Amino acid sequence: MFGAPRSPEIDALANHKSAEKRARQNAKRRDRNRTVRARTRSVVRGVRADLEQGTGDLAVRAREAESALRRAATKGVIPKRRASRLVSRIAKHASRSNASHGSPAKS
Repeated sequence: MFGAPRSPEIDALANHKSAEKRARQNAKRRDRNRTVRARTRSVVRGVRADLEQGTGDLAVRAREAESALRRAATKGVIPKRRASRLVSRIAKHASRSNASHGSPAKS
């Protein structure tokens, strides 16, 4: 009745003021997490494609992927152990790929 207008989807689920606030917070967090997760997946997918094709600067792309994964883990979007595992796998494949193409691995 009084206060800010309420969203219909929040109104349908929440019966208390605190539940409405929690629903709003969850919606914000869900959108933010979705953005971070999508960017992380895109970067990792790009690195894997470059590794398969042997194109691009693998060291730079691997660093970008590591940065995106660590950032997602820091924000709590993905577990830290999963981020570490994926970073390790990407680094291992990048190192092997650089060794097989004759260029030294950069760390």
